[in-house]
Amino acid sequence: MSERPPRYVCVHGHFYQPPRENPWLEAIERQDSAHPYHDWNERITAECYGPNALSRILDGDRIVRIVNNYARISFNCGPTLLSWMESDAPEVYRGIQDADRESAQRFGGHGSAMAQPYNHMILPLANARDRVTQVRWGLADFRRRFGREPEGMWLPETAVDVASLEVLAEHGIRFTVLAPSQAARVRGKGDTEWEDVANGGVDPTRPYEVPLPSGRAMVVFFYDGPISRAVAFERLLHRGEDFAARLLDGFTEARAWPQLVHIATDGETYGHHHRFGDMALAYALHRLETAAEVELTNYGQYLARHPPACQAEVRENTSWSCAHGIERWRSDCGCNSGREGWNQAWRGPLRAAFDWLRDALGAPFEARLGELLHDPWRARDDYVELLLDRSAENRERFLAVHGRRELEGEAAVCAVKLLEMQRHLMLMYTSCGWFFDDLSGIETVQVMQYAAR
Repeated sequence: MSERPPRYVCVHGHFYQPPRENPWLEAIERQDSAHPYHDWNERITAECYGPNALSRILDGDRIVRIVNNYARISFNCGPTLLSWMESDAPEVYRGIQDADRESAQRFGGHGSAMAQPYNHMILPLANARDRVTQVRWGLADFRRRFGREPEGMWLPETAVDVASLEVLAEHGIRFTVLAPSQAARVRGKGDTEWEDVANGGVDPTRPYEVPLPSGRAMVVFFYDGPISRAVAFERLLHRGEDFAARLLDGFTEARAWPQLVHIATDGETYGHHHRFGDMALAYALHRLETAAEVELTNYGQYLARHPPACQAEVRENTSWSCAHGIERWRSDCGCNSGREGWNQAWRGPLRAAFDWLRDALGAPFEARLGELLHDPWRARDDYVELLLDRSAENRERFLAVHGRRELEGEAAVCAVKLLEMQRHLMLMYTSCGWFFDDLSGIETVQVMQYAAR
């Protein structure tokens, strides 16, 4: 009798907050809606990010173990959130860094942290330059915080097109994670016939290689949709035992390959959206970690052990949070936050205005900065190094590398101001500005402030 192929479980959390700093002050002002906390970063850190770094496993009323959940799952943390944490929640920040190192020891040298484009811009709606810069800034931020190269990159809102996958592959990214509804067709490697799975029929328990026009390829993991929805919206986190059991129910005897049951949700699910969700996660991970029939893993380790045997094509211009593809970020598509009688007709004009501003400032930026620096757009790609270290010494080094001549005084100030202009032109596309119903909500006001700056 042949031995049953191994079975694996992976839980992915997308931990992210938009940049909230006042663009003129570089500080977060009081947000009354986050009461009793100063702002939403502070509140969600208290309810979710901090508890997941020090989560409790209980036996009745007795704490039997305190664990770092991040070290046992796959996760990505947005660069703008980590930047805030570094200064305002340093213990949580260190816990997340420690978790990546611990996960590498646990998962065969593969750290669990994934990278993310810098400020959660919807890449299929970005122009070619912004797509590249967002990925390069995200990679630079990741290297500084985790001290290694990332294997995977999370796409904002899992919004995908082939052009975005090409940029990821060009920069050495091996894999990303998408919703099952984003798969179009699949086939075995070496087969000629494709199977249509555009109705959500992709098997999520195996990885898929997506061939790209450049000749490169990107590995895609399509997560388990029903279990992910149950975690996010159906109170599966009410009991850790139920959560573990539901993950184990994702396996079947009918599959002859090493099955990977994996889910993906907003990381804020574990504690902010669902109180004590971090404890349900901690218990479920403990139950799975001690189970003989399955092995906890992350995507990097699974991929190293079991390279894809199948290929896939993705449904372009789709996402995990809009039934209409990516229309939520450019049109009145009907996706809303449940306010009866409201519409989102403002989305299209807002994006059109931002696109006009970006394009109108491109030529004068290039012309003026071209008088000071060798390559304005290359300098923009590298400008993240100044964001990560704003010291005078680093600024002088940056200007010495990129400058046509030694830049001092007003010339140096002008160069940095022009690069800051480009930073705000990208920050104004942060996805949360279009996500909700109210044009006057804090997220939309925030992106308009970046445009004004």
